[in-house]
Amino acid sequence: MTYAILQQYWWCLVAVLGSLLVFLMFVQGANALIFFVGKNHTQRTLMINSTGRKWELAFTTLVTFGGAFFASFPLFYSTSFSGAYWVWILLLFTFVFQAVSYEFHTKNGNLLGSKAFQLFLTINGVLAPIIVGAAVGTFYTGSNFIVDKSQMTSITGGVISSWGSAWHGLEALTEPLCLALGLTVLCLDLVLGCLYMLNNIDNEELAKNIKKYLFGSTIAFLVFLVASLALLFTMKGYAVDEQGVVSLVQYKYFINLIEMPVALVCFLLGAVLVVAGIVMGLFTKSKRGIWPSGVGTVLVVLSLFFIAGFNGTAYYPSSTNLQSSLTIMNSSSSMTTLTAMSYVSLAIPFVFAYIFYAWRKMDKAPITEKEIKGTEDKY
Repeated sequence: MTYAILQQYWWCLVAVLGSLLVFLMFVQGANALIFFVGKNHTQRTLMINSTGRKWELAFTTLVTFGGAFFASFPLFYSTSFSGAYWVWILLLFTFVFQAVSYEFHTKNGNLLGSKAFQLFLTINGVLAPIIVGAAVGTFYTGSNFIVDKSQMTSITGGVISSWGSAWHGLEALTEPLCLALGLTVLCLDLVLGCLYMLNNIDNEELAKNIKKYLFGSTIAFLVFLVASLALLFTMKGYAVDEQGVVSLVQYKYFINLIEMPVALVCFLLGAVLVVAGIVMGLFTKSKRGIWPSGVGTVLVVLSLFFIAGFNGTAYYPSSTNLQSSLTIMNSSSSMTTLTAMSYVSLAIPFVFAYIFYAWRKMDKAPITEKEIKGTEDKY
């Protein structure tokens, strides 16, 4: 494969991992509802054990997503992770809260008590999706950084990327699009969390509470989604010409969606599947709404990654200096590195197959109140 194809191939892999991460964060969505849906300790324990069997998948996907970005687009990694570090540190702390909470929630003699760890899970459930959504929003709004590639050959080892804000990434939460996308991801994960618990927990009273919050979460999701898309498709985007010169173009991301049939089909089909899953959860007796909505989520997020990086677009634009903006061409690893990693990536289907097998084994039967009360092996 040519260098350009390898760069595009790895952007596609990063997009797939990012899309899977948003879907797997249904764990966070369910945890955000612990004190709303769960009316007593038993119901909350059912919810925690439902998500506890899957939380490692979301965390592992997050780590893999960061690792893939580091290996394939190291300039993005060095710019964002060293510049916008408060965002990533905050995200890491919320996942630490999650891991500790699952470990000690039902441990005898824990000093904080189970409610404290339930609160930690709720904090992770609310903050993590907002942070991830806002971080993705910077792919379109731009960030306050400057890249000086001449420092790569400097004998003194100068700084390649410098951040221009003392907030170091938290300023993204003041951008309307970033905030809207963060709230959209949160509400989407609330919806997915409700659909997953309907599929995974066998408890009639809890199911009634879940459906009530599924309806409210759906309304909030649709409101923030429309607001996010309106902002995204009417804003100026960062276009890159054949010489690598970056300029602002009105309606750039809407133009990308229209000019890339694959992105358009993914977006429209994904939207239909998300709605279909919600309808199944709200208005039918089927408990499988998580699957069409999950697949639809992956497809929609894929399309958003495609319009951010393809069709002559800077995927990590600089709002300070347009020509410092990062593209898949100017920020990727060498051809040798991308080629070597591409051979390793051939193992990814086997990893997905194992995840599918393990998922089926863990969810062979729904979680019941009798099961939770009859075993000490629980979260």
